[in-house]
Amino acid sequence: MGIVTCQLSVSIDGYLAGPDQSLENPIGVGGMRLHEWHVAPSGPDVEIVEQMLANDGAYIQGRKMFGGGSGEWDLGWTGWWGDDPPYHAPVFVLTHHKREQLPMQGGTTFHFVTDGIEVALARARAVAGEKNIAIAGGASTVQQYLAAGLVDELHLHIAPVILGAGERLLDHIGQPELEIVEVVDSPAVTHVKYRVVRAS
Repeated sequence: MGIVTCQLSVSIDGYLAGPDQSLENPIGVGGMRLHEWHVAPSGPDVEIVEQMLANDGAYIQGRKMFGGGSGEWDLGWTGWWGDDPPYHAPVFVLTHHKREQLPMQGGTTFHFVTDGIEVALARARAVAGEKNIAIAGGASTVQQYLAAGLVDELHLHIAPVILGAGERLLDHIGQPELEIVEVVDSPAVTHVKYRVVRAS
């Protein structure tokens, strides 16, 4: 069985997204600066990007990350990513509003889960097999899984950016014990892999 991981780009002051998020600006003002390291032409950042998706068999994300606004679904909305989303695996979207599954190109199918985080995780495990399950975001979804003790590894890509406001990543999670597994530096970002230590 694979593990539950979470890989996120954050500012050095702890924000996953900037202020004033909207359908036109989903990561908020300044939020795209957190992800500039993804397009590095060479070096350790390229290797990290290749590793990020290498062993993921399923993904879990929140309604806000899938997008399309709140409330009842606009069935014309199929995500931010176009016809071929980057996941190429089943994605379980946490929501309060039912919606039929949404198959896309490249092997991505979005499944909409109204029964909570544990049901979403069980469904993800059932399809992931021996591969990992990635909690893809946003902040509220990550917080719920961390607070419930359901994350095995937390990978933070810490950009040299100060946003000053927006959506904080590590609020409302209690005090989980983290063990540093690996630190990789580059001129663009610091990659830190933590193991979430289970209480014995």
